[in-house]
Amino acid sequence: MSASGTPAVARATPIRAVSLGPRWTRVETRSDGSLIMTSGTPLTRYPDRCTDRLVHWAQTRSRTPFLAQRDASGAWRTLDYATALLQVRSIGQALLARGLGPHRPLAVLSDNSIEHALLGLAAQHVGVPYAPISVAYSLVSTDHAKLRHILELLEPGLVFAADGQTFERAIAAAVPEGVELVVTDRPPTQRRATRFETLLDTRPGDEVDAAFAQVGPDTVAKVLFTSGSTGLPKGVTTTHRMLCSNQEMILGCLPCLASTPPVLVDWLPWNHVFGGNHNVGIVLHNGGTLYIDEGKPVPGLLERSMANLRDIAPTVYYNVPRGFEALVGYLEREPGLRQHFFSRLQFMFYAGASLSQPVWDALDRLAMDTVGERILMITGLGSTETAPFATCAHWETRTAGVIGIPAPGVEVKLIPNADKLEARFRGPMVTPGYWRAPSLDIDAFDDEGFYRMGDAVRFIDPADPGQGLIFDGRIAEDFKLATGTWVSVGPLRARLIAEGAPLVQDAVIAGHDRDGVSAMIFPNLAACRALADDLPGDASTHQLVTHPRVQARLATLLERMDSLATGSATRISRALVLEEPPSIDRNEVTDKGSINQRAVLQNRQALVNALYAEPPGADIVRRA
Repeated sequence: MSASGTPAVARATPIRAVSLGPRWTRVETRSDGSLIMTSGTPLTRYPDRCTDRLVHWAQTRSRTPFLAQRDASGAWRTLDYATALLQVRSIGQALLARGLGPHRPLAVLSDNSIEHALLGLAAQHVGVPYAPISVAYSLVSTDHAKLRHILELLEPGLVFAADGQTFERAIAAAVPEGVELVVTDRPPTQRRATRFETLLDTRPGDEVDAAFAQVGPDTVAKVLFTSGSTGLPKGVTTTHRMLCSNQEMILGCLPCLASTPPVLVDWLPWNHVFGGNHNVGIVLHNGGTLYIDEGKPVPGLLERSMANLRDIAPTVYYNVPRGFEALVGYLEREPGLRQHFFSRLQFMFYAGASLSQPVWDALDRLAMDTVGERILMITGLGSTETAPFATCAHWETRTAGVIGIPAPGVEVKLIPNADKLEARFRGPMVTPGYWRAPSLDIDAFDDEGFYRMGDAVRFIDPADPGQGLIFDGRIAEDFKLATGTWVSVGPLRARLIAEGAPLVQDAVIAGHDRDGVSAMIFPNLAACRALADDLPGDASTHQLVTHPRVQARLATLLERMDSLATGSATRISRALVLEEPPSIDRNEVTDKGSINQRAVLQNRQALVNALYAEPPGADIVRRA
């Protein structure tokens, strides 16, 4: 056991005091050179079923708001725990009456809403798998190939889309005629649909209680579709055991969630494991309140999120790095929002990518200036297949990329792989496999049942494992230069994005079997416009990204990267700004906005060749 235990309450000032779990960890070295890392904190007992907690809170906190969402007038409409359980039972009866069950799931096409939550909980309550599907597959995709694949694999007994006419094209392309469609508003013009109220008006009977009694830890609660690195989406089978054990793992690291029922203002989509499993689960498991944020950290929707934060002060705040970056700008400009946001905030949590140090520093500074103390920033590592919580850095780290130690009940196997350590995971939160795709299970697990996540990690201090692990990139993304030198793509890409903020929105690293490293940059067009302020408002993307000031700023960025380089594997010699955004249909970007490095390089091979052409073209950026 590491000596790096910490007291249950972090007393280091000027960080706001919050109840935290210990940092004890054990590391066993095996004869084959692999390591087994576990938490020194035992996993506590967890419920058998997700909705056991809904039943509990309906009895003990019956009038506590569970879900809240703005109505058409902009006012908050709320649903308390007791009413939520009554409605879940009614909908559960309606699902059973329609013949839904373990092999006839429920599919949801539309975004987060109270109705979406009730349908999902009702399905889980009576043993029906529930599959929330990325809205992008319906509304962004042009060919609907991924949506058709998902629905063919699922074979749902019922499909829900909140606004039937918004989803009409996707419904016509992918939802079979024989599958019942349920809507809350505007039924599609060319398809019969049932109103959501019809399900809600169903009278629950003994059948609901009998179905609930049959639900157990290994019952499938959800099927979450993840895009993976290649091919079509695959369905991650998610059991009640996975979801319930994961929430107790979270409490082992963050007991403050139980002592102060969490209040979340959250936009993260429920088709993704962070929003749908982690955040909804935290609220349900601990009797908190979820304010559904219909905004997003993108132009046109960001202001909705800020309006919600002006109304509701969260006790904990979860977001992706881009969301925190957008939040900082508003906090800088609005003292009232700042005061409200930090007023009762226990901690912040980022996931999905590495948080840039300037954004982290700005949040610290703004909190100090506003409430006189910093707010703890937390992160970890996980995946859809781990429900997602697997490791957590639940202490002050001050460095982006630290992913902490295993959560209680999690085993991490560390396998030497070239000059890295590949991380594999085992525990009750790991999926039993992929929905109706047993061939995918073979490569996903090793012979001891550890899930191969594909991520590399390293110890902050090998002599003191309690200091935690650092994310060290994706094993499959790394490549060798022509010299045989390994390029660690993840850390290099993260550094380029951080140093290039806000101009560099995302990037892809190239150089496999080449003489040097280069980069393809997805630009932040708003930042380009700010630099190219002499161009007209309707300037094209080409005019923006080739503007002399934009090109000069990127050349300076490469010069800065060169000064930080430690050798050929970390020195970016050339860059090309991409005018065409990543395509979801070509698998270049996932539904949650993550760039697929491999797909971009494959699809844009001509541009990769242009990066290495001699002499370089006029559009190739080189060091200043």
